[in-house]
Amino acid sequence: MTSPSSEMITLDADGVLTLPISTADNGTALDHDLVLAGTEALLDVTRGVRDAGAILLTGAGKNFCAGGNVAKFAEADDRAEYLRGLADDLHRFIKVLYQTRLPVVAAVSGWAAGAGMSLVLHADVAVGGTRTRLRPAYPGIGLSPDGGMSWALPRTVGAARARHIIMTDQIIDAARALDLGILAEVVEDDAVADTARATAAKLAAGPRGSFAAIRDLVHASASRTLTDQMDAEAASISSLSTTGEGVEGVDAFLAKRAPDFRAAR
Repeated sequence: MTSPSSEMITLDADGVLTLPISTADNGTALDHDLVLAGTEALLDVTRGVRDAGAILLTGAGKNFCAGGNVAKFAEADDRAEYLRGLADDLHRFIKVLYQTRLPVVAAVSGWAAGAGMSLVLHADVAVGGTRTRLRPAYPGIGLSPDGGMSWALPRTVGAARARHIIMTDQIIDAARALDLGILAEVVEDDAVADTARATAAKLAAGPRGSFAAIRDLVHASASRTLTDQMDAEAASISSLSTTGEGVEGVDAFLAKRAPDFRAAR
């Protein structure tokens, strides 16, 4: 039986898999049911059940995600067990997000706090609006980060700045988030959703092998020496050169026409 959360997840004709992570309910807090449904949708991608070319993370309310549902934290009979379960489920979602090897776009309208900010950091392209705000939020309730924030933020802004941002619970406006490299683009607030979706559609139409390799190379670079990284680059570009997309890209360039990567898959 299809759950209401599953019905909010869509795969359109352009190959964009849209995964909402919050709704207007509970003040746009991270929706646990949507996290679980999103994980299943992502697993379908890894199994080849869904033919997606890009992933779009969105909020279904005024905010991308205002963080965890703190009221439910307080209601839990065993708070430690409850929070561990939430964190494990969110982390499984993020792990499978990476396993798809697909480009990830985030439409960051309004606030992205706590786990919402963590998810923004895992996007390849995060599009915000002029009123977008990000905040770690964890110290404000006496907790530590989850959602991979303590891994992703140092890789984006540097370890010293990440510690400063998280420990002082900074509110980061759109302009600063753009300067820090957390947001890739800032547009008018009413254009965030359309811009992010158009970006996801453009990526979905592009060379999937190339994008997957780019993500793999960039993510692995932090733990490799320069020599090892260049060896990986050489192996990757060589391997891609004989794929349908690689051949089409080179042929199209020489013919001075736009490549048709969809047809080449």
